[in-house]
Parts: sequence; structure tokens; C-alpha cells
Amino acid sequence: MNSSCFFSGLILAAGTSALTGCGQVTGKTAPLPNILFCISDDQSFPHAGAYGCNWVKTPAFDRVAREGILFTNAYTPNAKCAPSRSTILTGRNPWQLEEAANHVPYFPAKFRTFPEVLLESGYFTGFTGKGWAPGDPGKINGKRRELTGPGFQQHKLIPPAKNISNNDYAANFEAFLDANTEGKPFFFWYGSTEPHRAYEYGAGVSKGGKALSDISRIPGFWPDNDTVRNDMLDYAFEIEHFDSQLGKMLAILGKRGLLENTIVVVTSDNGMPFPRVKGNSYERANHLPLAVMWPEGIRIPGRVVSGFISFIDFAPTFLELAGVDPVTAGMQPVTGRSIVPILKNNEADGARDYMLLGRERTDLGRPADAGYPIRGIIREGYIYLRNYEPGRWPAGNPETGYMDCDGSPSKTWILNDRRIKGKSYWWDMNFGKRSGEELYHIAGDPDCLLNLASDPAQTERLNNLKSLMEDKLKKQGDPRMFGQGHIFDEYPYSEPERIRFYERFMAGEPVKANWIEETDIEKTIIDLN
Repeated sequence: MNSSCFFSGLILAAGTSALTGCGQVTGKTAPLPNILFCISDDQSFPHAGAYGCNWVKTPAFDRVAREGILFTNAYTPNAKCAPSRSTILTGRNPWQLEEAANHVPYFPAKFRTFPEVLLESGYFTGFTGKGWAPGDPGKINGKRRELTGPGFQQHKLIPPAKNISNNDYAANFEAFLDANTEGKPFFFWYGSTEPHRAYEYGAGVSKGGKALSDISRIPGFWPDNDTVRNDMLDYAFEIEHFDSQLGKMLAILGKRGLLENTIVVVTSDNGMPFPRVKGNSYERANHLPLAVMWPEGIRIPGRVVSGFISFIDFAPTFLELAGVDPVTAGMQPVTGRSIVPILKNNEADGARDYMLLGRERTDLGRPADAGYPIRGIIREGYIYLRNYEPGRWPAGNPETGYMDCDGSPSKTWILNDRRIKGKSYWWDMNFGKRSGEELYHIAGDPDCLLNLASDPAQTERLNNLKSLMEDKLKKQGDPRMFGQGHIFDEYPYSEPERIRFYERFMAGEPVKANWIEETDIEKTIIDLN
């Protein structure tokens, strides 16, 4: 399903008018839908009540799922903030976005975003919290680009725990609605900065009323101890803050009579900020929560859809609903496909039967600003990953503190365990080097612990997945498929303090910056062997 400028009976169901062109309407028309896009920062699937997770309380997300559609197989192509958000905004995979495939990049001027297009098409747009970040969006005619719309950040609150934002997201959403004096259809991006780190250690227990025993299972790549359990409950407490603000926004829409014709999309940008998750390409890194609610538009609410949804599908969906053709509007052709048939026509799963994943430079800490390039594919219950530079450290070099992994109590515990024991299973799983190819059976091994790549019984499956992946990537123009993957390492960071971080750190230069957590720079140098 493409994003052409006809409505396919979506908006014109009342039969009151017809479109003469993209955004051009004659006669009386049914109102265009409003869009509220809600994105948490670093929340993995299945950490919401609607998925059966009982240690994260998410009544607002659960309401959206109950009154709309719950998706069980939504994936970002790249599990890191900036590149993931780039795919949302453009409808293109990261390897199609030049430097926007990286973290903290300069956003290429050639790629327009769907909120920019919606603004030009008559929508009232805005955001609060975190929009597209971190990176430099660039300028147009000397003015800084607003990739997600103008900011509404003025209202503040007293946060429930240290390190939770004081942004009153719901009050800023209400200010946005008040500013829409012409009553235009609107697009609003609610970008919570929770549950991004840092956390107040122990807040989940002391302020959230949780108990360490609430968590029934710890992923098999972390030790099951009080440190990790506290860390996970602190993460849960921050998800609940995101959800509480979402609940207030739903109430605001209801009070104003706007909820019926507002599409509410709730998701996250990438997996939880823990070792071996965020920034990686495993199942728990890229698999994310997603629920969509639209009282006037969803034909049969309360459904659960298990088909693959990619983050590149959001842009064509929103543009189709707004009656906008992305190419006519000056966007690069989108790669994603609209999910309007699923929302409106009760199609069960859509046509996609595989999911492509990829990773380039997701942070820093390696010589010459190198990334850890990966391409992957998920199909028929298996995930295949190709690590193109297995000689590199996946979480960043040891001597700089594994900077491609957020600082955390869990990270510190695992590194200390390695120091004490000399060898550590937990260190190897989270920070050790990896083989060139990996294959996991997701249904039986969602933690991706048992690599089947060398199993002779899986050779045919591995080769088929690899061949399909490379064929699709070539058709999408992925430079790495044509021997040009090095260009991703050569794109500069947009923040000067990150450039040649490894070399400056090893030379003894001061490198402390506000994005470095206390636990990132370790006091001792880990043996490279």
C-alpha cells in the first residue's frame, strides 16, 4: 500500500466530497484526523501491562491497546535514539539515510520529514520533550530545522524521582492545543525522556512501591541479583511516569471532544538502556511496544496484530491519512508501507513477512570513531545477524570504558565481576567480542544466547536468510552491500567533544562531558585479552 494522495474511503467515508489533488479539497469534507505520536525513550517489548508484564504498570498504554490495536511484532531497524527516530521521520531504513544512520549526526538536508510536510499541508504541528535527538538537524534559510515541529517546553512539574525530567508533558500538550486557534488538524510529538538514564537508584522500590520479587525472570545475559533487579524496577518506575503523562493527554483530548478523531500511537525508540540491549541488534534491542487507538477510524477495536510492523511504516501511514503524497511533497521515496489497511479495513497482519535490521556507529569509544556495523533479518521465528567487523569491540573499547553502552549499576556490577574473577560469563555475554555470523531461534531463545550459526542443521536456513537479506539491502541501495560501508565511519559527529574521543582519551586529555555517566569511565583498564 503506497502513500498516494487518495483516501481510499478513509476520510471520505461520509461521501460528502472528493479530492482533486494532494491537499486540495472541493466542497464539504469530513475532518482530517489528528495525530498524537507518543514515544518513550529506551523501552523494550514486552514491558507494558497489555503484554502481560506485571512489574510495569501502564494503564494508559493498556487503554490505547484495549480501545484500539495492540501490535506484538513492531521493530525499529536500528536500536539507538537518533537513527531510530530518523527512520520514523523519513519512512526510510537507516542505511538509506547517509549520516543519519549514525548516532549524533548532522541530519542530511536532502531528507524531509513527515512533520515538515504535514505543516506545509495545513496541519498544526509541535512537540514536547525529546524530538529528533541527539544531533544537529541543520538549517533552512538560516533557520534551525524543526524536524518534529515547534517546541512546547514551557510548563514544568516537580518530578517524582531524581533524574526524571521536570517537563510537564501533558501541560505542554494542552498549551499546544490552546495555540491551535484556527482549529487545524494537528500532529503532536510527545517525546518523553523516560526511561532514558540516569535513574535514581532504588526509586522503583522506595517510591514506586515495588518489590524485587515482582520480576519473575531476569534475561539470561544478566546476573540475577539485587543490583540488576533494582535497576530494572527503576527503569519500570520511569516507564510509569511516561504512561501517567500519556493518561493525562488522553483525558485532555476527551475533555475537549477531540479524542474520537485523534490517532494515538504509543511506542518507544529502542530497547532498554542496559548492557546487550540498547544499541545492539538482538531481539530485545529492536523489538518494541506499539499500540494504536483511533475511535472513529479503527474498524474493530481490541484486536491483537502479530504481523511485522517496521518504524519505517509510520511516515507513509500518517501521510496517507493526511492525503499527502510524499514524493509530490518533496520527500525522498519512502521504503515503508502504510498500515492504514490494518487500522481501517481489518486486514490481520499486512504483507511483510520479514524484518530488516542494521547498525552503524551507535556511539563512541573506538579508535578512529569507528562503529560496529551489523545487518540482520528476522523471518520465520529466527534472527540472522552479520557482524562485518568482528575484530572490533561491540560495546566500545575496554580502555575507554565501553562507551557504546550506557552507564548503569548493572554495567558496573558486570565489569566488577570481571575484575574480581579475571574471566566472567556475564562480561563475555555483554562486552566480549562476537563471531562474524549469529543465528538465533527467537521463540525458544528470545535472549539470543545460543548461537546456531555453526550448527550444520541450520546451514540451509542461515544461507537462505543471508541471501534474502542481502538481496533486499542491495535493492535499497545499502552502501555496505557495494563495498562502501566505510563511509558510515567517516561521517563526522555533530558534537565536537565526541570527535576522536578514543585518541584524546588515550592521550590523557580531559574528556568529561554531560553525556558521560559516572560509571562510564572506569578506574581500571580491562585487560584486552
